[in-house]
Amino acid sequence: MNLTIENILLVGSLLLFISIIAGKTSYKFGVPTLVLFLGIGMLAGEDGIGGITFNDPHITQLIGVISLNFILFSGGLDTNWKAVKPIMKEGIALSTLGVLLTAVSLGTFVYYVTDFTIYESLLLGSIVSSTDAAAVFSILRSKNLALKTNLRPTLEMESGSNDPMAYVLTIAFLGLVVNEDQGVASMIPLFLQQMIIGGIAGFAFGKLSKIVINRIQLDFEGLYPVLVIALMFITFSATDFVGGNGFLAIYICAVYLGNQYLIHKKTILKMYDGLAWLMQIVLFLTLGLLVFPTQIIPVIGIGLVISLFLMFVARPLGVFISLIPFKMKLRRRFYISWVGLRGAVPIVFATYPLLAGIDKANMIFNIVFFISLTSILIQGTTLSIVAKWLNVGLPDTVKPQSPTDAFLSEHPKTEMREIGISNGNFAVGKKIVDLEFPKTAIIAMIKRDDKYLTPNGATVINEDDVLIVLSDTKKGIQKVYKSLNIIQPIV
Repeated sequence: MNLTIENILLVGSLLLFISIIAGKTSYKFGVPTLVLFLGIGMLAGEDGIGGITFNDPHITQLIGVISLNFILFSGGLDTNWKAVKPIMKEGIALSTLGVLLTAVSLGTFVYYVTDFTIYESLLLGSIVSSTDAAAVFSILRSKNLALKTNLRPTLEMESGSNDPMAYVLTIAFLGLVVNEDQGVASMIPLFLQQMIIGGIAGFAFGKLSKIVINRIQLDFEGLYPVLVIALMFITFSATDFVGGNGFLAIYICAVYLGNQYLIHKKTILKMYDGLAWLMQIVLFLTLGLLVFPTQIIPVIGIGLVISLFLMFVARPLGVFISLIPFKMKLRRRFYISWVGLRGAVPIVFATYPLLAGIDKANMIFNIVFFISLTSILIQGTTLSIVAKWLNVGLPDTVKPQSPTDAFLSEHPKTEMREIGISNGNFAVGKKIVDLEFPKTAIIAMIKRDDKYLTPNGATVINEDDVLIVLSDTKKGIQKVYKSLNIIQPIV
């Protein structure tokens, strides 16, 4: 069946519906949801029962890039800076040196066990060198897996920030495959340019986005998430236009925004949580449609050998060497090595050789697909088991909430105070979002001229306002007085 304008919405909505229903029951059988999305796409494809003809790497790459924007941005919004800051150096080491070592060691192995040239082998190693943010975020959160100390922030930061390194390596080695007369040294300027510009642009667009979100006056609350989507794509495309890494920029931008006071932040977080899941489903369905199972079968043997080497040698080698300067228990290093999930990102990166038209492009794509599939099936289904074996997991009774869950949850407020804003208070004339209130307290109402207003982040505080403040603790009320620079009365 060929996809047309008339049937694409019907087919797409049916596949989406089937994926959601299948995902609801998948974990009862221990199967990661992402595998089901891929499987449904493959069944619907030309080699499957659906018979849908889809063989367009250009569209696949476009869908992949758009989806990764949402997935990385959502992951960045959910990153708690206080949790990430202590493991920042470890995360950077894993997402740069760890990725490079994984790519080189796997590429060297591929060179000796296949008929690939050295540059083709290193290209394959680069494509699968990074852990996949979609897979890590999805599986860790859907399993509600709680890990000791800073292990989970380390894994989420690595998966969210190492795609740029893999992207740079993929583009660099693809260039060497196409132009073999260039040397490896030509990669260094590209790497520095991508990382430096991407990092600076991400932070700059983060600060600019906060100003735009909090200063712009929109008539409808529902437009604020749309505004954030526009800012996200502007960050990615503008950074890419000036030669920086767009993926790194949007992740840094999202981490910054996720830890700031924003107008209608709850609405934005809810929307991105849903959109991230939608994009994961769409991305994996599309990749499943692009794959021809009959072309996968011939590479199962070599694919399994490469996949096992990646899991048990290349990934641990990259992790252990990159973490040498840091104090970390051996079992934590082993667990980080095991959570080296490969998912949609390597398959998206594998479309670049297809579009470049290199000789081994189809074989590289099929091997990468098989590696991603086995990684999710083997590693993704055993994360909880391995966590128990290595004693790095927390009991169910003490599982912490993610930053987004904590922000979105409605905690009961047991303390209430009426706080008057006198003449000369610094809060007069400021929006509530600019007051940087304690996160454990809310302004439920404002009494103004004998009327009660229901405020939001854009509400401006006036002189003689009386704030009706709710908090879950007395300490939270004390922080409110302190943030307003008011001496708390003795009660």
